Amino acid sequence: MLELILIALLFALLFWQRQLSHRLKTLEKEVKALKKSLAAPLSIAVPAVPEPVAQKPIETAKALPSSDIKTAAPQTMEPKPQKTPAPAISTPKPAAKPAPKPVSHKPGESFESRLGARWTVWVGGLALALGGVFLVRYSIESGLLGPGTRLVLAALFGLLLAGAGEGLRRRALPNLPAIYTNAMVPGMLTAAASVTLLATLYTAHASYGFIGTTPAFVLLALVSLSTITLSLLHGQALAGLGLIGSLITPALVTSDAPNIGALFGFLSLVWLASNGAARIRRWLLVPALANFGMLAWVVAYAVNANVLDSVPPGLSLLVMLTGTAFLWPGRAFEDTVEAAPAPAGALRRLFRLLGRRPRGIMMSVSLAVMFGALTLLLVDTPAFTHPVLIFVAVTGLLAGLGAGRRAGAWPALLASTAAIWGVGLTALFDLSDLSPTTAETQGMLAAIGPDVLGALVLGAIFTACGLLFLRRKGQSDPDMAAVWAVLASAVPVTLASITFLNYGTLGRDWLHGLYALAIGAALRFVAFHLAKTDEDPAAPNLARDLLLIGSFAAFTLSLHALTHGLATTIGVSLLGFAYVVLTRSRPWRGLPWMMVAATLVVFFRIGWDPTIVGPDRLGTTPLFNALLPGYGIPAILLIASAWLLRRWPGRRVLNALQGLAALMGFLTLAILVRHAMSGGVLDDRALTLGEQSIYTLLTVGLSGVLMTLDLKSPSTVFRDGSILAGVIATINVLVLHLGSLNPYFSGELIGNWPIVNLLLPGYLLPAFAYAGLSLYARNKRPGPYMVLLALTAALLGFAWATLSVRGVWQGTNIADWKGFLEGETYTYSVVWLAIGVGLLTLGSRRDARLLRLASAGLVLVSVLKVFLIDMANLEGILRALSFIGLGGVLIGIGLFYQRVLAQKTAVTTPADSKDMPDA
Repeated sequence: MLELILIALLFALLFWQRQLSHRLKTLEKEVKALKKSLAAPLSIAVPAVPEPVAQKPIETAKALPSSDIKTAAPQTMEPKPQKTPAPAISTPKPAAKPAPKPVSHKPGESFESRLGARWTVWVGGLALALGGVFLVRYSIESGLLGPGTRLVLAALFGLLLAGAGEGLRRRALPNLPAIYTNAMVPGMLTAAASVTLLATLYTAHASYGFIGTTPAFVLLALVSLSTITLSLLHGQALAGLGLIGSLITPALVTSDAPNIGALFGFLSLVWLASNGAARIRRWLLVPALANFGMLAWVVAYAVNANVLDSVPPGLSLLVMLTGTAFLWPGRAFEDTVEAAPAPAGALRRLFRLLGRRPRGIMMSVSLAVMFGALTLLLVDTPAFTHPVLIFVAVTGLLAGLGAGRRAGAWPALLASTAAIWGVGLTALFDLSDLSPTTAETQGMLAAIGPDVLGALVLGAIFTACGLLFLRRKGQSDPDMAAVWAVLASAVPVTLASITFLNYGTLGRDWLHGLYALAIGAALRFVAFHLAKTDEDPAAPNLARDLLLIGSFAAFTLSLHALTHGLATTIGVSLLGFAYVVLTRSRPWRGLPWMMVAATLVVFFRIGWDPTIVGPDRLGTTPLFNALLPGYGIPAILLIASAWLLRRWPGRRVLNALQGLAALMGFLTLAILVRHAMSGGVLDDRALTLGEQSIYTLLTVGLSGVLMTLDLKSPSTVFRDGSILAGVIATINVLVLHLGSLNPYFSGELIGNWPIVNLLLPGYLLPAFAYAGLSLYARNKRPGPYMVLLALTAALLGFAWATLSVRGVWQGTNIADWKGFLEGETYTYSVVWLAIGVGLLTLGSRRDARLLRLASAGLVLVSVLKVFLIDMANLEGILRALSFIGLGGVLIGIGLFYQRVLAQKTAVTTPADSKDMPDA
């Protein structure tokens, strides 16, 4: 009884909706009529405006025909009232401006319209579909009819709904407003009919076995495809329903021996049908739904298959890509013009490329193909055909779609992502053993391997796609040209690097070496071709510069594949220098940066293996070994590059090269010193004070060199670099020279000579270096930095004098465990006071206040030592001499300052007395 009441209510709702739609149709006709009446031009006579008095009435009369003189004459005299309207004047008038087109504002839909014209249709269609299901259920529960009769009645009910929908479409509701195209009653009736028929066929097959597997599959597919066909008449919602029904049809019909080829052939047919309907009606949502549906089937099959046959799903993905390229959207959006200028910033431009129409279809097909191809490649299942072949074909075609269409940013970027992920994960997890292919089946390519060959072919496809795009559309689409310049360079080099490091022969791999050489030559050729269209060679061209970077990366990979050791390091530097030499004939802004990139590669190689040629092949001869050319030639090439580019308009690259040249020179000297000091072996043995002293002197010298470069060509890099080098050297002095490497703490022997011993390079020479750098930095660097240098110099000098005194008294070993002698303690006071007096004298003569302050500090330290240490540790005559000497020095310093102050007062007093009045 409840079901009958529900059916009656549904028919009542249908009748009420029909009446409401009739009222809406009448209102819309009235609105259209009002719009036409408002848009029609008004036929209102506009009286002529009197001409200014300054115009000549006689000339106007002569210019007019005789029949119009009477009409034109009143324009120059006082107008008189007339009963009849004046005839039209035939004098030429300025062309009237075209009336602006009326702006059509889309009226907002009211709540009543949504409730009465939309929601009732949607709920009504759902209710009809449920009504058919409930009717079948009622007959089953009541046992009134047999299974066959029930199924026949359900099928008749579905056909009745379809017929009712078609009848309403043709007669009752023609020309429905566009705002209700997704809520049409005929479409909902047809959708309900489709659901009823699909449920009936599935029940007949799965529950009662009335229909076999093949007939059930054919009938379900026929209903789903018919639904898609009828969607051309009823809208996109019905197409989505038919598509979903088609996608779930294979899951509803099971078989003990499924035909994978037939399955994906049917799915491809469904995809083509839905995409064809989308092309006719220009839909954007249904194709995206079809793409993700295909992805779901590919993933489900690959995960659940015992032995993977990747050809059928791979062909389905290829059908998707081909249909997207040529069926829908095809070239439908190729003529779209950007509404606004390109925004500033690389990230914003990339987002704009990703937002080009039809972004939904392009994003969905790219994601579906990427994840589908990766699933087929990476699934842990044995395969009949090597998955790499399908992966290369599908990913390569996706890259081709990105290069062939204006909205190709999504396919291009996701294809490159799939390529790098696929090759990288395959190498990481070593999935090549999952395929049953053998060397006999591969023939000559057995030695290469399908993984390596597939990666190299895929990289070449990306290079070809990028270069073709740049030749065809490089000038008209510069943003996309920059994207393809990156992908054409980065993808093949990355893939070749992965396979070279995992499968290649280090030192002599002809396959990877020649491949990278060919890629670099192709990129360089296209870069030169793009430069031919530049009106100004020095003008920035992002795509050209990116291709040059890619060619350098490819040539660098080729060097690493074909050479090793010292030859590779020198070859990379020579390669960068070749790009610098090329600037003499082509002033492209990207060329000098290749030398910077080459130096970074050299630094990486040095960090990986400081010996360059290997510890076993490094000679023990100081200076003349592999380190000299390995470090020295790159340093010389950097200096030569900086000299060649001394007049280059871009200062940043010149500053970078100069700074790298200084750093490389410092590194060359440091590594040669390390090799010589460690007996011809580069290992992790502990530093000595002598070796560290050389490093400190080199760092101080580097600070001075950078300061000189900054004075000749001001640069933030040089300025900050010189200060940083001085600070690093000072930290080394405080931590190493005065700390862990101090012979007093380390126990290192200083030698027997009184002056020429370990303390000379360890303390005295760095003190002179810091003093000279402090004087050189005067008025060139901040005051605190100069004070830091001067204090470091004074500290090193004080340490040298103190440790020298200890060496005189203690001998070669001045370690702390030997204690102090009385004469040694007294000598410290004498030496410190003597140094203080000397600094005071020098500071007074040169009028250097800083030296006088250093003298005062040293004298203060001496006073504290005499009163705190000498008084407790000295006895007899030494204690007395210590205090007598201190007192004499202090009195002498006091007399000295009194004399200096008296002289300054005598100089200033006569000048002041001239201004005093006579008594």
